[in-house]
Amino acid sequence: MALILTFLGKGGVGKTTVAIAAARSFARQGKRVLLVGQQAGPSLSQMLGVDLDCDAKEVMTGFNAVHLESTTLLERYWEKMKNLESQYLRTPFFKEVYGQELGILPGMDTALGLSFLRERDAEGKYDVLIYDGIGDLIALRMLGMPEILGWYLRRFRLVLTGSAIGQALSPFVEPILRSVLQVSATEDITQQAGQMTDVLSRGQQAVSNPDRVAAYLVTTSDAIAISTAKYMWGSAQQVGLTVGGVFARGHVAADEFAPLPVEAIAENLTELAIPMAANLAPAPMAIDVSTRQVRLFLPTFDKRQVKLIQSGPEVTIEAGDQRRNIFLPPELVGKQATGAKFQDSYLIISFG
Repeated sequence: MALILTFLGKGGVGKTTVAIAAARSFARQGKRVLLVGQQAGPSLSQMLGVDLDCDAKEVMTGFNAVHLESTTLLERYWEKMKNLESQYLRTPFFKEVYGQELGILPGMDTALGLSFLRERDAEGKYDVLIYDGIGDLIALRMLGMPEILGWYLRRFRLVLTGSAIGQALSPFVEPILRSVLQVSATEDITQQAGQMTDVLSRGQQAVSNPDRVAAYLVTTSDAIAISTAKYMWGSAQQVGLTVGGVFARGHVAADEFAPLPVEAIAENLTELAIPMAANLAPAPMAIDVSTRQVRLFLPTFDKRQVKLIQSGPEVTIEAGDQRRNIFLPPELVGKQATGAKFQDSYLIISFG
């Protein structure tokens, strides 16, 4: 399993430069590194001096890079799905649709990027995966996808299981799950949903583990850049992603991002050592069954910007244009939220 890192901040502050410097530093340490770029245009290729595509190219010893092209990835996944479909269906449904003619719909880039990262992680060829994405909120939604899809699966499983639409969709679920999520063959939609739940659960656990997945903020001394970085910090907590520190060009006061460490970086940055997030940052969420409390670390937000909704065994927190669904442990299921308060950047929810 690889360490997966990403960098968040306002456009133009140098996130790609920081990502490249971090990749070089890890490679110098003997780590096997893959830098995954998914931005518009050839800027990453130009900065590295390597003509990149969806297949890994060597930049230096231990440091490879790719530039994801959604059209290419979609074509590859589509052909994989058609091959699997022919194994499970007597009359394949998609055989007359060709990957080369598929257009990219909104959201496909995110799903394709997540699937690519998951496959590279599962291969075990790399120690570090660095993701340089197409947009910060989009990157956060991508990393939050396992939790979000898990919620949809929990909510709609009972609707699909045994229903007419569920039985109609059942023959097509298997090829899709196998091609995108890489789960094994099953007999019915309930078992398929169970395997999908397991895959999503592992993804959610990885995102919430700072030893596996972490983000770092990048900013300049500009007030708007600092404000954007703070917003990204709070939004990252909403997907359960730990932010481990701040890299700043120019002077940024240490207390701007307390308790995160702020490290000044040079304009001509070539290598950058990354501190381990688990040692530096507060956990995004903690559940204390003994005190019947859920504590969420939501820096940069105040109570006016947060909405709390309780529905059945779950609590939904809305902040930073993100929603987080918290599935309560058995000890708190059925307990009603009796209060919520902000204290030292934490939203503390108490249950009766």
